[in-house]
Amino acid sequence: MSTDRRITILWADDEIDLLRPHVLFLQGKGYDVRTATNGYDAIDMLKEIQADLILLDENMPGLSGLETLSRIKMTAPDTPVVMITKSEEENIMDEAIGAKIADYLIKPVHPNQILSSIKKNTESRRLVSARTTTAYQTTFAELGGDIAAARSFGDYAELYRKLVYWDMELESLGDNLLQDILQTQKNDANAAFAKFVRQNYTGWMQSPDSPETPLLSSTILQKELFPMLATGQPTCLLVIDNMRYDQWKAFAPLLAPYFKTEKELLYSAILPTVTQYARNALFAGLLPLQIQRSMPEYWTGEEEHDEGHNEFEQQLLEQHLRRRRLPVRMIYEKIASEKAGKKLPEKLGQYLQYDLIALVFNFVDQLSHARTDSDMIRQLSGDEAAYRTLTRTWFEHSALLDLLRAMAAKGVRVIITTDHGSIRVTNPVRVVGDRESSVNIRYKQGRKLAFEHKRIFEVREPASCQLPRTALTTSYIFASGGDYLIYPKNYNQFASYYHQTFQHGGISMEEMIVPFVVLQPA
Repeated sequence: MSTDRRITILWADDEIDLLRPHVLFLQGKGYDVRTATNGYDAIDMLKEIQADLILLDENMPGLSGLETLSRIKMTAPDTPVVMITKSEEENIMDEAIGAKIADYLIKPVHPNQILSSIKKNTESRRLVSARTTTAYQTTFAELGGDIAAARSFGDYAELYRKLVYWDMELESLGDNLLQDILQTQKNDANAAFAKFVRQNYTGWMQSPDSPETPLLSSTILQKELFPMLATGQPTCLLVIDNMRYDQWKAFAPLLAPYFKTEKELLYSAILPTVTQYARNALFAGLLPLQIQRSMPEYWTGEEEHDEGHNEFEQQLLEQHLRRRRLPVRMIYEKIASEKAGKKLPEKLGQYLQYDLIALVFNFVDQLSHARTDSDMIRQLSGDEAAYRTLTRTWFEHSALLDLLRAMAAKGVRVIITTDHGSIRVTNPVRVVGDRESSVNIRYKQGRKLAFEHKRIFEVREPASCQLPRTALTTSYIFASGGDYLIYPKNYNQFASYYHQTFQHGGISMEEMIVPFVVLQPA
């Protein structure tokens, strides 16, 4: 056993002299074993030594094992305690487990039983770390091969699943070298994905029903949600704005006691990967240019529009259902504040009167903007791992989780999805445009846009990508990877302000490859 510091075991038992062979066995395995014959001495010793694990006899005179355990939890709440008892009475076990013991053993105990429990509770992190490191080192070459071999959206979606998996696995190890290596692979994968999108995106927009075209913002509801509505089961469509796939994976375990995952697929958000384009397309079942031409009264895609970009989502979804001849009763609600969210569980009875409950949550998008504008939030979510943790913490303490628990109890099927994700930007790119050009830093729309960067995707004919144009010479440009687009005026100021913030609008796996998850009550 190789550790930087010998693991210290405190063993409290009134018959410790009889257990001397066990103590010697553990010492021979390299453990530093300290002993006490009663609970009072054990508690006093904890004030003087740093114990990694406590072996505690349940039946000691004076201060019982359970009473000692209660005081230990006040003195050293994070130290694992293994209860050793002669009794198998259920109430004693329940009390010990309720007090959050790490393990329990029944006397007479064999030295190897004790050794196994110690290893499980003191070395599990090290052993898991070693296994994870070895597994990633084995997978490293495989991921490189996957990046080189990817030829379809499905290939990139599967690659992205793997990268997210390893990102979350390595996060817990705190190994900066491995995380840096993985980040390099993520950058390589994003560079390949951006090239793939530049080569194929126009074809997707012109032939959205082609077998070569992935599920898009404009087709996902028609092909995945609408067929489910024929079953008659109440269904909730929950759209969490600006939610990355890794954020979904971070809070998914919180739903496991209430739902089972029936399907988890990844679809492609359209460009620009921003709310006014991608979410309008999601609800309308149409691409932006199609919405503008067929329902101009509902199109508010231009950034200079005064009234907001998504004020007609309910109407777009209603028109979509009518166009598909789906006679379902639908209720739509957008939740943009904590106060509104807290009222949700009270509305379940009202919601259950409808076949389709469409809810939009803007929290993650607000978190992304707050991270840009607030130094405190930026510090709390400094990287992808922290951003995931912040999202999970919100979800764990949100009224949304309360609502979903209640929906599970009432047999409601829940679809969780989003309109687009976001990426942490690191590389400013200079762009020149006129004063009418848009301000988003992941894409620009305007006239006379000038740039010198091979990674930028330029769409000179917006109609070819089903994008509206505001003037005859309007074009669009999209940043990829970690690039972000800055105008020359006050260039250094804005480059610094947006550096390392999470942004959306451009081309990356994090922005474009987004989840659509079907959950059934457990």
